[in-house]
Amino acid sequence: MTAARQAGRGRGVLVQVLVAGVLVALVAGIGISLAVRRSHDNVAVPAITGQSQSGVVGSLTDTGAIRIGKPDAGVTVRIVSDAQCPYCKLFESASAATLTDAIRKGTAAVEYNIVSFLDPASSGTRYSTRAANAAYVVAAADPAKFPDWVAALFAQQPPEGGTGLTDEQLIQLSAAAGYTDPAVAQAITGGKYDAYVQKVSRDVAKSGITATPSVFVNGRQLTSQQDLYGPDGLRKAIDAAKES
Repeated sequence: MTAARQAGRGRGVLVQVLVAGVLVALVAGIGISLAVRRSHDNVAVPAITGQSQSGVVGSLTDTGAIRIGKPDAGVTVRIVSDAQCPYCKLFESASAATLTDAIRKGTAAVEYNIVSFLDPASSGTRYSTRAANAAYVVAAADPAKFPDWVAALFAQQPPEGGTGLTDEQLIQLSAAAGYTDPAVAQAITGGKYDAYVQKVSRDVAKSGITATPSVFVNGRQLTSQQDLYGPDGLRKAIDAAKES
């Protein structure tokens, strides 16, 4: 009887130990889950809102793109670009006027996905990330001025493989485009949206877009040199989408 009783006590202790171990594992698992969730929650997401007197609205899309345009625009142009990409500069040089005109007239809304694919090509300065961060900063401050800011960014693009523009140069460029609030300069220097830039860039790459510029008009990707870099290529693509 004594041996049986001792065996019962042994089994009871073993069960208690096992239950305690399971509880510890559960608590640890919950802790890890909460920590991961907090790490995602700590990614600052830009609040891009506002409407200009002409009815142009700024917003943030599900893909992390900065959308600029009138709500009733029948055509959407999505541009995936990198501030270091020389071909993105060629596209912007050829199409900036067309984009501005389409936004102003309400012909098309433009979605700018400025990513950081080329960070490794900037001599350790992470220029692509810093420029994309600045893009979110200024768009959140005033989306109506954003297309002009993008045009200025690519117009002043330094040679590929260098250090890129400094934070101070990005601040000066932004001020010249009308972003003079000291909070803009602080957010550019502080890398306010750096983590969000990394997330969006990963998501864009996972979606299958790995080259810049990648340009889509109502979901159709432009692939010809004429469409991308010709003086009227994008305008013709927008007109064709409008008529279809």
